[in-house]
Amino acid sequence: MIKIRGLTKVYSMGKVEVPALREVDMEIPKGQFVAIMGPSGSGKSTLMNILGCLDRPTSGEYYLDGEDVSKKSDNELAEIRNKCIGFIFQSYNLLSRIDATSNVELPLIYRGTSSRERRARAAKALEAVGLGHRTQHKPTEMSGGEQQRVAIARAIVGGPKVILADEPTGNLDSRSGEEIMAIFQELHEQGITIVLVTHDPDIARHSERIISLRDGKIMSDEKVEDRLDARELLAAMPEADASA
Repeated sequence: MIKIRGLTKVYSMGKVEVPALREVDMEIPKGQFVAIMGPSGSGKSTLMNILGCLDRPTSGEYYLDGEDVSKKSDNELAEIRNKCIGFIFQSYNLLSRIDATSNVELPLIYRGTSSRERRARAAKALEAVGLGHRTQHKPTEMSGGEQQRVAIARAIVGGPKVILADEPTGNLDSRSGEEIMAIFQELHEQGITIVLVTHDPDIARHSERIISLRDGKIMSDEKVEDRLDARELLAAMPEADASA
């Protein structure tokens, strides 16, 4: 699914060149759930931007589903982002003036999908994340956990091959965070490839594999032996702690 070879990214700051990634090699098979960890400045965000076709490497190769996308044009990258990749961010990135359904529909509008089909698919995606009863509510009328679930529905509405999640639980309390991770684990069970960036080692333990970066290089790449199950953790949490 994802294969990168010799991936290097160098930013020019005036006359100074700052390497963000240094000849990174990595493979993520189809359907795997991977967490990427590392301190600030380790290259996590740069790697995610390249994986998400939001940026290009300075050198090296990036293959997505067998296709070399590292040298695609801007229009080709935009099409890949729209059809193949679902994005989820720490800050949700929802439009506050429109309701949940309209937010979820946005990727389909860019595809030219008919209004009727957009509505049907958005409703199905919101139902899948437990928000079938909140379709007409605006983000300002929702909790943080609910807003992140809307963002997940928007990411999955187009049937992406890969979901890229950047600190998706960073703004949430512990219970809301586990609810989000339960959704990710369900999506993983459906065969979707998930790449998640997090600073939280407990969140990372919900994945199958943890890749650690430092100074633009992979320092470790390990299978998660003691994987956490978000649904089991939620069942053990007192109901009084629920906030979303």
